[in-house]
Parts: sequence; structure tokens; C-alpha cells
Amino acid sequence: MTLTIELLDSKKHNRSCFSCGNESLDNYIRKQASQDLKKKIATVFVLIDSPNTDVIAYYTLSSYTIDIANLDETFAKGIPRYPLLPATLLGRLAVDNTFQGQGMGKVILIDALKRALDAITQVASLAVVVEAIDEDAVRFYQKYGFRQFKQYPLKLYLSMNSIASIIP
Repeated sequence: MTLTIELLDSKKHNRSCFSCGNESLDNYIRKQASQDLKKKIATVFVLIDSPNTDVIAYYTLSSYTIDIANLDETFAKGIPRYPLLPATLLGRLAVDNTFQGQGMGKVILIDALKRALDAITQVASLAVVVEAIDEDAVRFYQKYGFRQFKQYPLKLYLSMNSIASIIP
């Protein structure tokens, strides 16, 4: 068996048993994710243990904009003063209950950061932004260097320069 991260394929990947303990995240992967993918609202990546096709974990990426006024002054210092700046949104990240505590969150986070970093050669992005679902999620992201927006304690960001320094 091999852990693999793939673009969601609703005909291939089994999402029906996914349960992370948060109803909105569970419902999203079961009912909405394939529609968002088809409509180009978000790209949805799933972690499976191939050849098994049950979804172990997933995350979404999409385009986003940041208001420079909400950034930390030290980060915003050298950035042009455009009202909105390009970013990448890591909109959802979840791990099935069966696999929580086994490092799967780190695996998919690092994959998401690597994909976001790779994409900046084609589409500009200043940072990856996450909208944490609760304080536990905030602490998870902070372990990897994410910083909170000034006015939004559940919204965090990590600059592409920081990502480039931690991604091999």
C-alpha cells in the first residue's frame, strides 16, 4: 500500500465514509467537493492509501485576495500598496478520524504548500491563507509558521518566501 495524493475523481474516490468529526467538513467532501471542482471554484486533493480508494484526508486550493491593511507590518513593509494582493486559499483541510494523530495533517499541508509554491511560476501569489475552523486548527497551522491576520484570529497566512524556505 502507498499513500498517494490525487486530484479528486468522484468516480474513483470513495468519500461516503469520510468522517473527521466536523459536520461541515464531512458534508463538503461527501456532497459539495466534486461540484466545486467541476465549476472551477476549488481544486480538491485527496489522500488515499492506494490501491484502496477511501479518502483518508483532503484539502482544497483556490485563488484569493488579501487586503494589505490586514497584514503584519513587517511582512507588508516591502509590498506594493495595492488595495488587494494575490494569494492562494487553503480553504479546507481535514483528516478522517481513523487517521488523526498519525501525521496525515502534516502530509497534506506540506503537499498543499508545495503545490501553491509550484503554481507561482504561472499565477502570482504572495502567501497561502487558511481559515481555521477552531482554535485547535489555529495551533496546528501556527506550528508550521502561519501568522494570524490582525483583525481575524481564525484567519492565518504564510508567505511564499517562508514556504520556499521550508519546502525541499
